[in-house]
Amino acid sequence: MKSESDRPLELVWEVDAIAKVIGRSQRQTFHLLATGKLPAKKVGGRWVAERGKLLSFFMEPAA
Repeated sequence: MKSESDRPLELVWEVDAIAKVIGRSQRQTFHLLATGKLPAKKVGGRWVAERGKLLSFFMEPAA
């Protein structure tokens, strides 16, 4: 079984693609990104996130 560090990073670029992964509208996703509520970063003016981190973020129980 492969560990998480053995798997290649699967990056998701741009708000619309991130929105599709998390099942939210582009507007909702942009708000989550802009307020720092999603595990993503802005690189060269473009938002980028790791698919695995996005999915696990939504699987965590609410505090």
